[in-house]
Amino acid sequence: MTIYALSSGSSVSGIGVIRVSGSETKNVISKLTNGTFPKAREATLKKINKINTNELIDEGIIIWFPGPNSYTGEDMAEFHVHGSRSVIEAIHRSISKIENCRLAEPGEFTKIAFQNGKINLLKAESIADLISAETEIQRQQAIRVMTGKHSEVYNSWRENLLKILSNVEAKIDFPDENLPKNILKDIEKQSEKIKKEIQKVLDDQKVGERIREGFKIAIVGPTNAGKSSLLNYLSRREVAIVSEIAGTTRDVIETHLNIDGLPVVISDTAGIRESKDEIEKKGIRLALKKAENADLTVVVIEPKSGHFTGFLRDLVSEKSILVINKSDLGIENIVNDYKKFNPIYISLKKEKNLDQLINVIKNKLKNQFVNSENILITRERHRQHLEQCVLHLENFKQKNKAKDFDLAAEDLRLATRDLGIIVGKVDIEEILGSIFNDFCIGK
Repeated sequence: MTIYALSSGSSVSGIGVIRVSGSETKNVISKLTNGTFPKAREATLKKINKINTNELIDEGIIIWFPGPNSYTGEDMAEFHVHGSRSVIEAIHRSISKIENCRLAEPGEFTKIAFQNGKINLLKAESIADLISAETEIQRQQAIRVMTGKHSEVYNSWRENLLKILSNVEAKIDFPDENLPKNILKDIEKQSEKIKKEIQKVLDDQKVGERIREGFKIAIVGPTNAGKSSLLNYLSRREVAIVSEIAGTTRDVIETHLNIDGLPVVISDTAGIRESKDEIEKKGIRLALKKAENADLTVVVIEPKSGHFTGFLRDLVSEKSILVINKSDLGIENIVNDYKKFNPIYISLKKEKNLDQLINVIKNKLKNQFVNSENILITRERHRQHLEQCVLHLENFKQKNKAKDFDLAAEDLRLATRDLGIIVGKVDIEEILGSIFNDFCIGK
């Protein structure tokens, strides 16, 4: 089938790009335009007509990419037209009338590029990450993966394990032949070396996933301390309802922010207090769970808070910031115990010291997590297969020592398979759908 879709986004724009890929691409261009067929990879101004009529839809640029030298590896074309919905829909309707042409599914162009060997799976994922990047650090991480350095590391591990496997299989196939002792020692040495390198990569605090998905910040504290007001201030919009009535926030409210280039998912939670209300109690449990799972916890109290004990005291740790709001009302009643936590005194009403708080949040995240230059893992999928690879290498080590070479070889095969799945070197049709469905239509 030949597929087509708008690749430039669904909003109204000055220019819209419709992409077509497949064996009927040349036919699509011929049926929608008149005159000389465009030269390969050369922008050509053309009048675009409704199929089987001379009624003009638009005038735009057509670029023809004969396969296999195209993004997908198939015959491909791009129609650069005016980006109104009516123009796009008219061209789509005309293409749909051509036999063997249909609208593309999400990520289908990139999926075809992968299946035709134009890109590997890591690059396909990095393209999706680059499209969805909202901050500079997300863009940088996606570009690093796109350059292929990550693939080189995974492929190097896999190739070295295949060499080890070939020596083990030689031992199985020729049991009466004595392999040189240096080769046997090298099997143990190289497999252990690769295992330690992978374990070092796994010990990365999940920074790559955090950058891709956003650092999690939970705002917690007693009722009426100003948690929702702080969320609204950081978001620069009314995300949460603010009221003087205690217990207004009962569920978790989340919003995505960009704090000086850092992607952040910030959560406002229910006020923590003793309550007999079942709904509020459930909200408090959710608040405590959010705080436990957060990368950073902002504990907000106010000068009148005389109950900084129990739950709240347990929330103050190395991954938290203690914030005392309503400092404009006076801080004379502040308990001395608070001071050892180096609190930040703010006033949301007077907008006092809020820049200081934002800087502390930013520096806390950067100091704790953002050392992303050598990060290899950007998705949970990568981590799971690397963990399985380490497990298989540990099993290989034990069976190799016991001279159970048949089973040891199988563990090595499984280890190489897990590495191959990460870059798409083996048959992984079962996971392709979930990966490419994350793409937008037209990519």
